[in-house]
Amino acid sequence: MKHILNRKKIQQNTLSFSLKRLIFGIVLVAAIVFVCSTYIITRQEQKDYAIRDSENVLKTLSSNISSDIQKYTSLSRLIMIDDRVLTFLRAKMLSVDISMINDARYGVMDILNVTEGVDSVMIFREDLIMLATNRFTYQYDYGLMNSEEWKGDIYEGLGRVVVSLNSNGIATKQDGRPVVTIGRAIYDIDTQKRTGILMMNISSLVFERMLASLSYDNICIMGSDGTFLAGNKSYVNFFDNKFVSTSIRHEDVFIDGERELLSGRLVSDLPIVILRVSPYGTEGIPFRMLYILLFLMIVFIILAFFVGTFIRKTITDPIFELSNSMETNRQSGELKKINVEVPYSELDMLQGDYNGMIDHVNDLIDKLMEKEKTLQRAEMRVLQEQIKPHFLYNSIETIGFMAMDAGAGNVHDALETLGSFYRNFLSKGDRAIPLSREVWIVKDYLSLQKLRYGDILDDEYDIAENTQEVMVPKLILQPLVENSIYHGIRLKGERGKIKISSRLQDGNLHIIVHDTGIGMRQEKIDQILSLDRKDKNDLDTESFGLWGTIERIRYYTGKEDVVSIKSEIGEYTEIEFVIPATS
Repeated sequence: MKHILNRKKIQQNTLSFSLKRLIFGIVLVAAIVFVCSTYIITRQEQKDYAIRDSENVLKTLSSNISSDIQKYTSLSRLIMIDDRVLTFLRAKMLSVDISMINDARYGVMDILNVTEGVDSVMIFREDLIMLATNRFTYQYDYGLMNSEEWKGDIYEGLGRVVVSLNSNGIATKQDGRPVVTIGRAIYDIDTQKRTGILMMNISSLVFERMLASLSYDNICIMGSDGTFLAGNKSYVNFFDNKFVSTSIRHEDVFIDGERELLSGRLVSDLPIVILRVSPYGTEGIPFRMLYILLFLMIVFIILAFFVGTFIRKTITDPIFELSNSMETNRQSGELKKINVEVPYSELDMLQGDYNGMIDHVNDLIDKLMEKEKTLQRAEMRVLQEQIKPHFLYNSIETIGFMAMDAGAGNVHDALETLGSFYRNFLSKGDRAIPLSREVWIVKDYLSLQKLRYGDILDDEYDIAENTQEVMVPKLILQPLVENSIYHGIRLKGERGKIKISSRLQDGNLHIIVHDTGIGMRQEKIDQILSLDRKDKNDLDTESFGLWGTIERIRYYTGKEDVVSIKSEIGEYTEIEFVIPATS
């Protein structure tokens, strides 16, 4: 009684602790899921908001820059059709003088007075005679100017605007400030012949004023080659060729230890890149959703505790009562049914299943006892079949003949072999013996048989070394060998051989008995292998030894597919047993 009470206390403590641990685990998981979900949702919403804001700003600024460039493009058209500029372009080389150049310059400057932001205008005739406004603030590369290299993309434009940086490389500002250059080839309206090149340099101050008017201090405007144009110069280090694309690209960067969003894009088809760095603020955080998640988590925790209490009162405690009743049954040493009042039909089903299992176990015990009796009867019949009076008579008769014909020495050897056979044959009542002893029984048996049939019988053994100590059912080889002699080799009427071999394969012992007797028909083999136990009385004497051996091995291994038989009429019979290898 004290043992039962101690067991009940241990079980209650264990189950209660497990239930508490389960509830705590559920709550902990819920809290972790809530925190992780909150973190993921917050970060994602912050990023999504920052991306949307950056894309709106970049698209707006890109549109503004494109509009300004378009405005300066229109201005370049006015310059190209100015009369004084046309006179300069159409004049023959020898008739161009300083006054003509100045007139053309004044014409350009009159047009530029209506706008601002144009730092310089350069017009090159085909013979490279040039006029320029604001000429003395530039340094010129005359070597490059006299080559065709800087003109190639402008000529390819066929009069369309080609935007580049820093005058296509032929001129740079003396103060080092970069400029955006609008270049285009000039064609005569009347003759459609190319008469020169116009290059209009837009000051980077245009972009500075644009950013100031829009109050953008977190933007950097750069050339597609990484040249700084305007804005926050500290962002120049973030420039990368992946931003030289009309698609907006985003990535995280760290500035002073803070994670911020870097966005960039190429302005239309212009060689201008815009970079924007924006912090992750609280504007995009969905606080309403987070409050709802928090409320749901609290409700979930309350429900978890409620479910835990319900389980303990309605399931755990009744299971304890069932367990205690089962333990009392176990202590009694009897397999009896239990009868406990339980509140729910599911637990009543559990009790019924237990009682059904008790009935089933009792049935199995009865069947097992009956099977054991059947096995003992089968072994006894095998023994009875082997210990036949005619065998003893034949053996004694043989020894008698030897005594008369050969002398007492051979009689002694024969009697000693017979005694060894019976000592191993009986095996001190063991049901399973090592394969080596089973083979020794066969050798003794064949030694006695050779005294009578020595002129027609040979035996051969191929027993693998690693199979010697494998345990096998006693007397599984001798009945087969006897069957091979009396119903195989002797009936054939010529010298025959019995070969016994063994090997280990995939954890199983394979034993093969091969004889060169008269063989067996397939119908006979099928009858032996498929014969039901209830039909065993239909067996003839010839087949009983083999069938009984097969049945004993099936009992021993608990399997049906333990034997295979191969035979060819007039040639051989080969029987192979497969037994799990145990030492």
